[in-house]
Amino acid sequence: MKPVTIKEIKLHLVALPLVEILKTSFGAEPFKSAIIVEAVSGDDLTGWGESSLKTKPSYGAETILTALHVTRDFIIPQLLGQTLRSPTEVPALLNSVRGNHHARAGVEAAIWDLLAKANNMRLADFFAAHLPPGHEARDTAVVGVSIGIQDGLEAQLALIQKRLDEGYGRIKLKIEPGWDVELARAARQRFPDIMLMLDANSAYTLADSEHLRQLDQFDLLMIEQPLAYDDIYEHSQLQPRLRTPVCLDESIYSAQDWRIALALGAGKILNLKPTRVGGYTESLAIYQLCVETRTPLWIGGMLETGIGRAANLSFAALPGVTLPSDISATDRYFDPDITEPPFALQPGSSLKLPEGPGIGVEMQRDRLAEAEARWRAFNPFAPLWD
Repeated sequence: MKPVTIKEIKLHLVALPLVEILKTSFGAEPFKSAIIVEAVSGDDLTGWGESSLKTKPSYGAETILTALHVTRDFIIPQLLGQTLRSPTEVPALLNSVRGNHHARAGVEAAIWDLLAKANNMRLADFFAAHLPPGHEARDTAVVGVSIGIQDGLEAQLALIQKRLDEGYGRIKLKIEPGWDVELARAARQRFPDIMLMLDANSAYTLADSEHLRQLDQFDLLMIEQPLAYDDIYEHSQLQPRLRTPVCLDESIYSAQDWRIALALGAGKILNLKPTRVGGYTESLAIYQLCVETRTPLWIGGMLETGIGRAANLSFAALPGVTLPSDISATDRYFDPDITEPPFALQPGSSLKLPEGPGIGVEMQRDRLAEAEARWRAFNPFAPLWD
């Protein structure tokens, strides 16, 4: 592989209006926030990555503020001037930075894109080159759609119908106590044959086991992260009580976490969010573990811009990703996005991978500048970060 030398890493804090606000059990935000990472090589190639984060420590402990601090003051100094032959060298260079997975993931993603471009490879093929033979990337990835909590059952059912009419083949509904069993019953009665799953975002406790057992009657693909965001053990107590497979999300930060979860029987399916586990190097280790253990695997989303969406789609195109991923079309989230071309839903509830090298989409500098200006206008802390 042709190496690159890291000359410069720039950070862009952005806010993008959402076409539709996604409400979960821990609330909603009025816009999509992220740190867009721009890595420049010594021969002036540019790689792009995304630290997809919230303004509050809700999904995880990190926020835009903490990730900016860690990336700018600790991660970037370790990488400037380094000559890299593979992005898998990055984690070892960042050994002194513990945790802060989203911050690490954004920078590592930019270097994956940079090295893929330097070697004139699609990012999906570059991922496959880091796997054993037999894991060649597909040209498309099967996807589903996530639907937030609505104001009533009819509004919820109407939105499900809208997404089905658009061509999505797997529907994920966000739930919380008081908005679960009746929601599932209404959805299954109206749409008896759809691929349906529920996402709790850690809204329940083990004491709710009997209540959650009621969901078994609705032939669900899975229930995602029903218990605490940092728990594996109590999920291992819950899964034997349910026929519905438990899917872990927030609990899994590494391949080692997933080994522990499998050994304990804490879940049967994994939602892999590359930004949650610190980047695509760790994601590849988790991917290989899922292949070895025949674990159903899908790639989750954090409402990424076109930068993070393109990279996640490239990973979702690997053959070991066996379930529809949460990487919906661009028009589900942004109008316009900060990249071109947009991702459009294809037949078979799929998205087509871009054909160009790296992530295959082009940053629109004018839209990036507008998104940065919008962040400063929305956020009162912005002056502290200059």
